[in-house]
Amino acid sequence: MVGVYGKRLAKEIISTHFGHLVAKVCNCLLQSGTLSLHEIVRYTDMPGSHVKNCLLILIQHNCVQAFCTPRKGSTDKTVTLYMAIFDNIINRMRFSKFLSLIKGGDLAPKDSQTKEGQCKYALLKGILQNGRLTFEQLVERSISKEQQTDRVQEKHQSELRACFNELVRLHYVERCPRPEPFIYPEPEDQPKPTKRRGAKTAEQPLSLEQQAIEAATLAESERFSEIPESSVERAGDGIVNHSPATGDKRKHETLETDLDLLVAIAENEVLWRANFEKLLYCLRTKICAENVRSRLGDDAGVVFEAIMKANAEQKIKATIVIATFDGILNNLAGSMTLDGVRTILDELDCKSATDKLEAIYSLDLNATLEACKNDEIEAVVKARYGDQGYKIFRLLSTKDQLIETDRIAEITFMEKKEAHQMLYKLWRDEFIDIKKVPSQGSGESASISLWRLYRKPLYQTLLDDIFHAALNLTVKISQLVEKQHEILEDDMKNLLKRKFILQLSLLKLDDSLMLFHDF
Repeated sequence: MVGVYGKRLAKEIISTHFGHLVAKVCNCLLQSGTLSLHEIVRYTDMPGSHVKNCLLILIQHNCVQAFCTPRKGSTDKTVTLYMAIFDNIINRMRFSKFLSLIKGGDLAPKDSQTKEGQCKYALLKGILQNGRLTFEQLVERSISKEQQTDRVQEKHQSELRACFNELVRLHYVERCPRPEPFIYPEPEDQPKPTKRRGAKTAEQPLSLEQQAIEAATLAESERFSEIPESSVERAGDGIVNHSPATGDKRKHETLETDLDLLVAIAENEVLWRANFEKLLYCLRTKICAENVRSRLGDDAGVVFEAIMKANAEQKIKATIVIATFDGILNNLAGSMTLDGVRTILDELDCKSATDKLEAIYSLDLNATLEACKNDEIEAVVKARYGDQGYKIFRLLSTKDQLIETDRIAEITFMEKKEAHQMLYKLWRDEFIDIKKVPSQGSGESASISLWRLYRKPLYQTLLDDIFHAALNLTVKISQLVEKQHEILEDDMKNLLKRKFILQLSLLKLDDSLMLFHDF
């Protein structure tokens, strides 16, 4: 469940990118949930035409999903509802990280400065900037800057198609979901789900929003279907370019620009967008690999990345990674011996099996993700409470059981009074939990304080703090951007330096945000 600061951060991101009107409509959906056009107009007190334009922009940039459902009290009439996609809004602050993947990994050749690498960079940047584009519009964006002959243009289109199809084949780019899927709501008198024997929790039915996302998603074969040669031949034949040039910055775009872009797209044309799931998967691999390197060495980090690349099911929420031994070796490209690879696989606690005479290894990412989260939390505790708080927190984190105050003071070599004060500070800020039990052999009012670390509520508390910090940084950066138009040239250098430092801090903070929210 997204908290107050998370929603305020999403609103600030939309305001920075598209202006306050679009942010007002987006915030209405974030605060009130799924709404119809009529309800949005009523809640925002905006003209209907303005609300429509704002919704078109949000849909164009994958921040809102529309879907149809039967109108209440009617069997033959439908109503279109709109829902904000919070995760896609937050992903807009990660575009620079997504583009950095061009310079490493399986997205680019060894030399990222080659023409092929620059082509992929331009294609992915164009899609991220414009949200949704046809391949013909991507070609037009590239050709419009270069006045070339027809023969050179045809060659250029063929090169673009090859690069684009590789992005599709590697699942970095996907076909857009269905624009308005029809959802049949669950009947109100349907019995509640029961807990199956052996299951820890009862299966919960999908919400209306989850059903809409599921219905809008295309089948895997259609979602990542490459462009045939005929599409390239049609590109550039009288297509009007409605999208900005690659180098243009989309800050406060007008409503008319995006509307023209949408109008230019015919119904039978295929729209493409960035696949955030694959891009986040690559960022998760990068963050986890850094943690593995710090614990087990550089070679272990290299093997870990090879496992993640060889994994067939590259889903961001999947915690079990399965890869064949041959696939791992192919990604290592002969950089390590077979015995060395097997040794590291054992160090990573990979489980081995055999399927059709082929060695298969499975890796549970939960331990690595927990190690990453522990490092983040311990860094926060040490910065906020000093060495004493860090020692107590680390003790509770390691033992993972109820411990008495006197015992904590004894193990951490602290005075009982100091330990008691620090424990209450950590408890007050919701980093640890307390349990009072009656003291044996004492009066009825006497009790013993037992302390323990409960990770799930702690993660939520820290996530709220991260959202709050990211919101403050985003607001501060926006204020500096506004000041750029007012200050003198002599002060510009200092302002840009402050802005750069804040942007780096936000990127670093976003690593923690992804760890506790996306992974």
